[in-house]
Amino acid sequence: MRRRRRTRATDTSTSGHHNVYVVLLDDAVNSLRKVSRANPDRDPAKPNVYVGLTGLDPEQRFQNRKLGIRSVSLVRYHGVRLMPELYAHLNPMPYDAAAQMERDLAEDLRRAGYAVMGGH
Repeated sequence: MRRRRRTRATDTSTSGHHNVYVVLLDDAVNSLRKVSRANPDRDPAKPNVYVGLTGLDPEQRFQNRKLGIRSVSLVRYHGVRLMPELYAHLNPMPYDAAAQMERDLAEDLRRAGYAVMGGH
């Protein structure tokens, strides 16, 4: 007989402890081809940003990325600071909502002229 896996009360798909976050990237990323290709309509007056999703506090996740823990090189080497003014009002939320919000936030920022990386 096959056993069914029980859903825990703290199932991450429904509990609201996930966060989207936005990291300001330094201007050196302007010279990276992958950044310019991903953002052809970038407004030069707007900053470069990285949009991510985490089950941690955004500040802790940013520190981990800067230390190289499960990090992308773009944030590790070019991340300046978090930009809570762009995401704090959205958090926390369940995982599924956060995954969709990560994509939506990246798209909204790109449409507003930001050079956006991440936001899978």
